[in-house]
Amino acid sequence: MRKFNIRKVLDGLTAVSSAASASSAAQQQQAGNRESEIQETLQSEHFQLCKTVRHGFPYQPSALAFDPVQKILAIGTQTGALRLFGRPGVECYCQHDSGAAVIQLQFLINEGALVSALADDTLHLWNLRQKRPAILHSLKFNRERITFCHLPFQSKWLYVGTERGNIHIVNVESFTLSGYVIMWNKAIELSSKSHPGPIVHISDNPMDEGKLLIGFESGTVVLWDLKSKKADYRYSHDEAIHSVAWHHEGKQFICSHSDGTLTIWNVKSPTKPFQTITPHGKQLKDGKKPEPCKPILKVEYKTTRAGEPFIILSGGLSYDTVGRRPCLTVMHGKSTAVLEMDYSIVDFLTLCETPYPNDFQEPYAVVVLLEKDLVLIDLAQNGYPIFENPYPLTIHESPVTCCEYFADCPVDLIPALYSVGARQKRQGYSKKEWPISGGNWGLITQSYPEIIITGHADGSIKFWDASAITLQVLYKLKTAKVFEKSRNKDDRPNTDIVDEDPYAIQIISWCPESRMLCIAGVSAHVIIYRFSKQEVTTEVIPMLEVRLLYEINDIESPDGEQVPPLPTPGTGSNPQSIVPQSHPSTSSSSSDGLRDNVPCLKVKNSPLKQSPGYQIELVIQLVWVSGEPPQQITSLAVNSAYGLVVFGNCNGIAMVDYLQKTVLLNLGTIELYGSNDPYRREPRSPRKTRQPSGGLCDINEGTMVPEDRCKSPTSAKMSRKLSLPTELKPDLDVKDNSFSRSRSSSVTSIDKESREAISALHFCETFTRKADTSPSPCLWVGTTLGTVLVIVLNLPPGGEQRLLQPVIVSPSGTILRLKGAILRMAFLDTTGSLVSPAHEPWREHNVPEDKDEKDKLKKRRPVSVSPSSSQEISENQYAVICSEKQAKVISLPSQNCIYKQNITETSFVLRGDIVSLSNSICLACFCANGHIMTFSLPSLRPLLDVYYLPLTNMRIARTFCFTNNGQALYLVSPTEIQRLTYSQETCENLQEMLGELFTPVETPEAPNRGFFKGLFGGGAQSLDREELFGESASGKASRSLAQHIPGPGGIEGVKGAASGVVGELARARLALDERGQKLGELEEKTAAMLYSADSFSKHAHEMMLKYKDKKWYQF
Repeated sequence: MRKFNIRKVLDGLTAVSSAASASSAAQQQQAGNRESEIQETLQSEHFQLCKTVRHGFPYQPSALAFDPVQKILAIGTQTGALRLFGRPGVECYCQHDSGAAVIQLQFLINEGALVSALADDTLHLWNLRQKRPAILHSLKFNRERITFCHLPFQSKWLYVGTERGNIHIVNVESFTLSGYVIMWNKAIELSSKSHPGPIVHISDNPMDEGKLLIGFESGTVVLWDLKSKKADYRYSHDEAIHSVAWHHEGKQFICSHSDGTLTIWNVKSPTKPFQTITPHGKQLKDGKKPEPCKPILKVEYKTTRAGEPFIILSGGLSYDTVGRRPCLTVMHGKSTAVLEMDYSIVDFLTLCETPYPNDFQEPYAVVVLLEKDLVLIDLAQNGYPIFENPYPLTIHESPVTCCEYFADCPVDLIPALYSVGARQKRQGYSKKEWPISGGNWGLITQSYPEIIITGHADGSIKFWDASAITLQVLYKLKTAKVFEKSRNKDDRPNTDIVDEDPYAIQIISWCPESRMLCIAGVSAHVIIYRFSKQEVTTEVIPMLEVRLLYEINDIESPDGEQVPPLPTPGTGSNPQSIVPQSHPSTSSSSSDGLRDNVPCLKVKNSPLKQSPGYQIELVIQLVWVSGEPPQQITSLAVNSAYGLVVFGNCNGIAMVDYLQKTVLLNLGTIELYGSNDPYRREPRSPRKTRQPSGGLCDINEGTMVPEDRCKSPTSAKMSRKLSLPTELKPDLDVKDNSFSRSRSSSVTSIDKESREAISALHFCETFTRKADTSPSPCLWVGTTLGTVLVIVLNLPPGGEQRLLQPVIVSPSGTILRLKGAILRMAFLDTTGSLVSPAHEPWREHNVPEDKDEKDKLKKRRPVSVSPSSSQEISENQYAVICSEKQAKVISLPSQNCIYKQNITETSFVLRGDIVSLSNSICLACFCANGHIMTFSLPSLRPLLDVYYLPLTNMRIARTFCFTNNGQALYLVSPTEIQRLTYSQETCENLQEMLGELFTPVETPEAPNRGFFKGLFGGGAQSLDREELFGESASGKASRSLAQHIPGPGGIEGVKGAASGVVGELARARLALDERGQKLGELEEKTAAMLYSADSFSKHAHEMMLKYKDKKWYQF
């Protein structure tokens, strides 16, 4: 533990600096003569960086598998990711190092293992018996490309089909190749002159493991006898095959073809199919063949004890159904149900009661993996309803445009959001429990509430419960419903500054204590919401239009040409007086025909019914100015105690009193400095400040993005400046001119590059000037040129007076400077604790208050968590300011910089947050070069610097955020949130918190063979595969064919669990696992021997009973 004495630091400074700086330091020491030692408790050992969990839909899925005994679902993706799902809350993410696409997954059913086949022709064996699955073995094929794999139930021999049409056999235990190979030229007829194509299907006959059904792409199917090493039957069809499925009795199989047909074959009749079906073909008269349809990509054939079998297929629609959505077809008896899907089908699986292929399958559900969704269909209920999906797979329902993360929220927030969100749930789901129910939850070691808020391209906002490494949607708010929807292109004169997604959310500002929510959208609009549990109907939506103008010279905006002035701070208390009920401005244009004074979106002028949850308090829109569209908003802040919202952009800043519905401040950035001529200054020269000449002049809010202004945050060309509160580096895109933009011809390129945007805003109660003796409410403003300015707020008393008297705002003259755009500001009290902005506690606004309540309200002062309100006059505060390049800690009121840290020279900080951790606070930064860093406060000592990930795309920059207790997150793909921790304690506890995928479950009993089958030798025929495929029988495989790579998995790959009793248990369990791994083979062999001895005794007993009373002639 290290102590920092600010006096000593200042003494040190005075010793090495000039006489002038020595005198200023001495002044500072007098000003803060009560400065005490601040004890910093955070050390570098408190920090460790690791990924925790990944939530959301697997991006670009490519493969699907299900373990019917363990009830675990696996999904592979085109980027080599593997996602495993058990019961709701049990999820796991793994990654193949190569990043190659997963083409197929096969569970070793009830073994706690999984085989993955990748597009780079590798096979991997994953151990799922540990919380973080790891690869035990890999096998790389060198000469042939893998196209299909099949692992029979309870077998250790994996059949691998290749592009050349050959089948190799892999021992799953040792991950070595058998010498037994089925060559394509031996399988097909010798008379055949053409190659049959790649292997598209392999499966063994459910009733005879010695017979292997091989499907070739060209249309040939072969039933191969493994013992005699020759083909029993060959089935030829003109159309290419996509998939094959057996009837459980092993006498029939079904093929799906590229012309939209299904052919059903009797095993012993290879000459022609027993039946041909075109599920979606139009039956023509005169017995002609139906018209060809689209290919049936997959078919499954599942039987039931009572009733007809199910034939389930994807694809096969007729070609004239243009524009029709992808379908899954369920054929059951004479009924055919066509189930439309929202996205194209990647794969599907039928979930059945039994893992045995030779028993009645009894299908109960179909899991359908779509391009962007996972759907489960209940086959047991009429109409095939879908199950309500309990996994958080809808993050990307509309593309995510911004993200905020709040840990350690008020405890009543999640129940409040859940109760209003529960009313939004859809009806009509299956009544049954979610069938994917495997695994066990981890231990909850974190007890604090966590909330993630995502903003989306369609203007929706979702609140998620993210407590204890899980994720569950709580509530969805649609911000677009306040605006008129355009019905056609002629109707859209105003939204054309944005090509698409005009309602996209760019910035979210939320106060968890008061539950006030403020959003800024891409069409330069701001909406303020209040939380209520009551439904209300708003007759007229309160609305303000703000004309923000960047004045360049008198030619563009002469003084006489000002648009009707905005309401001044005192204009009456009746909000209706400034809420235009009709929108006359929407059609106005200036005399030269340029669009003028028009907002980008049209607010509805009809009454709006607002459900319980977030309800509109005020809509603020920026308007066009002389043909120049409003610029996108770059920073936003709301304060419930003051009743104020403030926002800024590359033109300036506007402050609105949302209680009185008036504009308080409307200044160009340059005017914040005073009345110096902005064009004679060097962009970074210090300025002397005077009171601005135009207190309520016009400013024009906007993006720093020239050609990108018209794009939504989701568009590919998105400039860094579209980001969020987190301003990105201003001079990165200067070359391609995407730093700042304007259509105005009078804006020179020099001006474009030096235009200063508002990049950070922070309400607080602190010392505004050097001479101040006590803190007062103010707003700190940070710009992209590294300037911090302070605006003083003079608030009327609370209660009714707050609604009657004006709020007076005035620049203080205080200017501070840093290198790079300002990202974040915060304040510490004299003990080094964080001073939170003042806030009002939440109360229900839609319930009329009684007299006592009103009296209380009059007396009530805003809650300020700030200890400053009770501080003695002589005590001081510290401002912490983080920019793209550096961080500074400034002592207040003296305004002396006491600590400075240059965070990065060559890169720039994308996100900086001041967060609490282990009862202390620190500054956490994420740099564009991929480094995550933390610094102690107030001394700015480096505590952590880890290279984590490079900034590969805008999405990461737009969504990365830190929060309290060592938590952080970002959008790792368009559909997935990656959470990570920088807390050493959380890293240690993570092993306990993760769920377990594998749980010991008994394998169901094999189906009974029945009396007659036993008597006449029917029933399933078993095969001693070891005898056929083992080295003694088949010899060694060619060494050059495939190369074995031992995996990093197993026990070495598991990082042991943390300390404590649970840690000890985990270690004991790991030790047992280690032993188990070593004894695995012996155990399996013993178990097999026991099983065979048991079955032998059963059979012997049956035989004895069967023949006990028979005479010799009855045998």
